[in-house]
Amino acid sequence: MNPNARREVLAASGPDANADANADANAGADANANADANADSNAGPGPGPDEGRVVAPVVASPTEEVEEAGLRPRTLHEFVGQHQLVEHLGIVLQAARQRHQPADHILFAGPPGLGKTSLAGIVATEMGAGFRITSGPVLTRAGDLAALLTDLQDGDVLFIDEIHRLHRSVEEMLYSAMEDAKLDILIGKGPTARSIRLDLPTFTLIGATTRTGLVSGPLRDRFGFVGRLDLYEPVELRAIVERSARILGVEVDEEGATRISERSRGTPRVANRLLRRVRDFAEVRGDGTINGATAAEGLDLFGVDGLGLDKVDRAILDTLCVRFGGQPVGLTTLAQCVGEETDTIEDAYEPFLLQSGLLQRTARGRVPTMRAWEHLGLHPPPTGGSAPSLFSIPPPL
Repeated sequence: MNPNARREVLAASGPDANADANADANAGADANANADANADSNAGPGPGPDEGRVVAPVVASPTEEVEEAGLRPRTLHEFVGQHQLVEHLGIVLQAARQRHQPADHILFAGPPGLGKTSLAGIVATEMGAGFRITSGPVLTRAGDLAALLTDLQDGDVLFIDEIHRLHRSVEEMLYSAMEDAKLDILIGKGPTARSIRLDLPTFTLIGATTRTGLVSGPLRDRFGFVGRLDLYEPVELRAIVERSARILGVEVDEEGATRISERSRGTPRVANRLLRRVRDFAEVRGDGTINGATAAEGLDLFGVDGLGLDKVDRAILDTLCVRFGGQPVGLTTLAQCVGEETDTIEDAYEPFLLQSGLLQRTARGRVPTMRAWEHLGLHPPPTGGSAPSLFSIPPPL
């Protein structure tokens, strides 16, 4: 399509005509800026309530984003873990290459920090295609998506992180683009308004989401392949730590890598962050070499214990076990005792405590498990921490 005509169409399609009219000239620069800004954006457009936590799978600074991008695998052979997903993805990509067609649209789902962005980049590399990165919250208007889609080249890979946060009007525009490689745009207003359909180059859309349930059914059904990423095993994380250490030029032995992987909460992003912090500790307090003792001492210094819990995690367990003696505790009460917001407790801290079997949610409140008592080195009450029932019969006098 003629660039001037395209600029005219985009200008008419949104309320900010001047901004959209320049989309053609700025599309490449915007894509590069988005690629830098979202180099590790699995967790959303920016740091959340757990910003600054060394065990949080959220990138806390632009410096870490650049370092993390350098640690990403480039091909499927370099990707560690997620064996079943990698095998299925390899078959899909190889079949597309044999047919000389772009790969089918792909949706990656799972907790933040497990490699969704890395896999999207691998798909582009394996297909020998261009790679464009953006995120759902950035695409607020239909004109934003139109500028992005019309600037794609044939076979390009478009990656939308946090795709469940797309605006409804933008999402509906994606339907025809994904199915028919067409883009419907309304020009004008009122009785003179008319709709035109633009031809788009064939492309592969890759979406990533941390909350699959928030992806609408019509959008989810248009993805030809849906891959779910799970938490990693310590052995897989150890291999990731050893690979990252080689890239960073850090000398780490097997025991040191094992110590880091055991406290990484099953998340590669956390493992890489802990490796960098232990590297700092080894350079300042040691000779720069990471062994088992150095890794354990450095992680203890940064407040990460043997299970990967940090200060607030342990404060939650201490409140449940010590202050309330194992009795059920409501979320609001727990948040006030710990000094955090209820949303922060529920979204940032409770998921890992539940996955680790340290916390239980009951109808009456949060209660610690036997493993929580053991981790704190405490003995549970003889009654198991349960309050007496209203209908319990007192012992005879």
